[in-house]
Amino acid sequence: MASDLFNGSCKVFLSLIIFSSIFQFYFVISTEFLVGGEDGWTIPKKDSQMYIDWASKNRFKVDDTVHFKYNKDSVLVVTEEEYQKCRSAHPLFFSNNGDSVFKLDRPGLFYFISGVAGHCERGQKMIIKVLELETPPQSANDTSPPDHTNKKNGAVQMPPAIIPPIIVLPSMFFLGFLFV
Repeated sequence: MASDLFNGSCKVFLSLIIFSSIFQFYFVISTEFLVGGEDGWTIPKKDSQMYIDWASKNRFKVDDTVHFKYNKDSVLVVTEEEYQKCRSAHPLFFSNNGDSVFKLDRPGLFYFISGVAGHCERGQKMIIKVLELETPPQSANDTSPPDHTNKKNGAVQMPPAIIPPIIVLPSMFFLGFLFV
C-alpha cells in the first residue's frame, strides 16, 4: 500500500516536470526592470546622466516593463521633442501614484521625464531603446539563399528551429508516460 502511494506520487511528480518543461519552450518571459535600482526614480544626486547610463546597461525587449518607485513625483512618457524641452502638456503616459509600471509594447525609443518642475532639467529623465523583434524565417517562395553571416564579426547566425506545438505536445506526453 505504501509502495502504491509512492509510485503514484512519482508518476504525478514526473508528469508535472514534463508538463512544466514543455511550457518553458512556448512562453516568452518578460522582465520587469526597477528604474534606478535601489535609488528608484528621483533627482540624481551627483551624476545627471544616471538614468541614461542605467538604461544603456540594460537590454529591453517588447513586453518588458519598467517599474518606477518614487515619492512626491511623477513619471511621464513623452515625445522626443518634449523630452528635449523637459516638459509636456499632453504626455503619452502619466502616473503619480509613487509605484508606476509601464509596459514597453513596441520596439523603438521611449522617452521618460519627471513631471515635477525642475527635476527633468536636473537629470531625472531617460531614454529606453527597445530591441527590434526578430525577423521571421525565410519564406518558402523566396529562392535566394539565406545570408546568415554577421557582417560585424564574421559569426554565422543560424535561423531559429521552429517545431509546431501539435507535434511536440503529444510526443512529450507519450515519452512521459513511457517512463511512468
